[in-house]
Amino acid sequence: MNTKTDFLIIGGGISGLTLAKKLAFLSPDDNILLITKENLEEGSTYYAQGGIASVWNESDNFEKHIQDTLSAGDGLCNENVVRKILTQAPERIKELIEIGVQFTRNDTGDYDLGKEGGHSERRILHVNDQTGQNIEKKLIESVNKIQNLEIKEHWCAINLYAQNYKCYGAYVLDQETGFIHNISAKATILATGGAGKIYLYTTNPDISSGDGIAMAYRAGATISNMEFYQFHPTCLYHPYAKSFLITEALRGEGAILKNVRGREFMQDYHPSKELAPRDIVSRAIDSELKKTGDDFVHLDIASYKSPSFIKSHFPGVYETCLKFNIDITKDPIPVVPAAHYCCGGVMAEINGATEVKNLYVIGESACTGLHGANRLASNSLLEGVVSANECAENLALLSSDLKIKEFEKWEPGHAVPSTEAVIITQNWDEIRRFMWNYVGIVRTDKRLQRAKKRINMLLDEINQYYWDFKIEKNLVELRNLATVAKIIIVSAISRKESRGIHYNLDHPNKSEIRNTTIKRPW
Repeated sequence: MNTKTDFLIIGGGISGLTLAKKLAFLSPDDNILLITKENLEEGSTYYAQGGIASVWNESDNFEKHIQDTLSAGDGLCNENVVRKILTQAPERIKELIEIGVQFTRNDTGDYDLGKEGGHSERRILHVNDQTGQNIEKKLIESVNKIQNLEIKEHWCAINLYAQNYKCYGAYVLDQETGFIHNISAKATILATGGAGKIYLYTTNPDISSGDGIAMAYRAGATISNMEFYQFHPTCLYHPYAKSFLITEALRGEGAILKNVRGREFMQDYHPSKELAPRDIVSRAIDSELKKTGDDFVHLDIASYKSPSFIKSHFPGVYETCLKFNIDITKDPIPVVPAAHYCCGGVMAEINGATEVKNLYVIGESACTGLHGANRLASNSLLEGVVSANECAENLALLSSDLKIKEFEKWEPGHAVPSTEAVIITQNWDEIRRFMWNYVGIVRTDKRLQRAKKRINMLLDEINQYYWDFKIEKNLVELRNLATVAKIIIVSAISRKESRGIHYNLDHPNKSEIRNTTIKRPW
């Protein structure tokens, strides 16, 4: 079935929903279709705990926020992009407040500004420790009132339809019926988030399989700086606690990292100790675990804050840990680093424009130059709302000049229903394990070459499977996951230095300042 829409948005997190809301307002005569492969709530935005960074009080200023961001980015940030995004923060946050987001206030009635690693001032607006969840809910309430917006949940994008560096829409699987739609649009916008499920341990939900990055790569877009995958230092270590992030705000309020014998160790690695940038804290924990042979370290807030403070400021962390018999008002929290955020992505302008005409990419899927070699904490939600706003304004201006062009329907060929689902499970597990062991927090040339050999072999298997069997979501995700894994590996091999998140024991020093770019070989 050929479906036409003026604008096709793929992804329902903070970027996709903000874009839909703004674009519907600016282009009321255009139809907008937003699709997401799960429920709207099931995305990284919903699970974001910490907050959104913005200069907000008199002791802070934009220059401080800019310099903190540039410092974290370790030489690879685009300063013009940094300035443009950060200076829009107060205005974009006021728009969130207008739709009902109630950021936490302190006893004086002012916003309770948090402080996180790499920040020189308190500037993190938050809703206790459930910021993303509250933002997502208010955005969903807001977009559900829009007349010229249609939302389809459980619709999974399979691939973009692009020719000669021009995008015409996408092939999309309706998971409930198994039907594949070819959706034609004036412009297609990818807001699909990151690829955390590429690693064995991650803070991301299961849907984070790099779909947008992989589809854009196949369409001819340039992918940049994918070797810079950020690992969050503190993910709850428990056999039944799946992907639960322990917010950095705990360390901002005085929580201390200790080994299981109770020794504090961050002073051995950085003068800022627990508030050092994430890459440094993650490597410090990794180093301690390798030295001690332990499976985790402890994060201790109980020794430094009262039970009432902990329960009021971190209700989500408190309640979740309690489910696993960990009372954080009394006991330290067992934590390990986990894959958290993709600092690279599809090379794009702030407004999402890519070199593929009519294809836009915003949010975590994009590489705009804001994050450089390492993202500053709580800058990601900010980038999502700013880039969505810029994208909406740009598309509204161009709308009258854009045309919809239909393209051929999906041809299944001789594909048959799969009888070998175990292959998908096995390949997925194998990729996640060798990516964690070979392309993780600490890398070596030998590990990276081993990873390259493994992914090349697996890609051959997966591509054969893709064409032999009927399309289903798990197969689409596995193909995308493997594609992005290959891009990360090749990018990491090409960077013969250590910078930001990318740390290679064989190249421990910095060398040339450059961006890594990967394009599909035609």
